[in-house]
Amino acid sequence: MNQEKQQLFDQRYLDMARIWAQNSYCQRRQVGALVVKNGMIISDGYNGTPSGFENICEDDNGITKPYVLHAEANAITKLARSSNNSDGSTIYITASPCIECAKLIIQAGIKRVVYGEKYRLTDGIELLERAGIEVVYLGE
Repeated sequence: MNQEKQQLFDQRYLDMARIWAQNSYCQRRQVGALVVKNGMIISDGYNGTPSGFENICEDDNGITKPYVLHAEANAITKLARSSNNSDGSTIYITASPCIECAKLIIQAGIKRVVYGEKYRLTDGIELLERAGIEVVYLGE
């Protein structure tokens, strides 16, 4: 695929991840993620509580509960319950991944990360780059 077409697809999938993020019940920040392989969305996720928990992400003080899953973690772990695998795929995330999610991305065999917002901590991005994963920032 030529670079211009790739950029167009990257922008569209990132836009779709932004729409998917709206499913999150989190008040502080809504994040969405899509895993795409061979031109198909094979998984999706948004930040939220584990299955079976109440859909409340923050405590009474507005602090995010420690068991809230990040969008990337939800999308990657969802793959474990499907017949798909993420080897060689691209993950589109509305915000840059933290170091914990970066580790999951590496272990899942994802080869490209496209994200739309920078986070104050950059250790996740640095780890991905160290692992040889292509990282693309599509900021506004």
